[in-house]
Amino acid sequence: MHLVVDANALFSALIKDSFSYNLFFSGKFQLYTPEYVFTELEKHKDEILGKTERTTEEFFRLVESLKRRISIIPLEEMVPYVEEAKKITPDPDDMAYFALALRLNCAIWSSDKKLKGQDRIKIYDAHELSKIGSQP
Repeated sequence: MHLVVDANALFSALIKDSFSYNLFFSGKFQLYTPEYVFTELEKHKDEILGKTERTTEEFFRLVESLKRRISIIPLEEMVPYVEEAKKITPDPDDMAYFALALRLNCAIWSSDKKLKGQDRIKIYDAHELSKIGSQP
């Protein structure tokens, strides 16, 4: 299953070994994210480290592992989908995730409940994905 991963799903994996963390490394999903997401993670490093027991070294090691696991898509590849994404996203800050989902014709992995306030792109949270991932 192909999925666009948003920043809050990544934040969850970085904070603790959780559903999200396990799903990232389960190998059951083909994951994609816009290129700026890892810059956002770096920008919020101190906030994330304040919520976790991970060391700074563990944080950076995990970020590198996630980068190897997730296909990072340049923003230029989403440009043709931006106008449509703007029309359907409930939150303008999440427009790039919607543009990428439209480009790839796939769902989005997010725990942001307001993203489900549209009916064009399927939104899954980690608990929903864990049920899908456990099916044979």
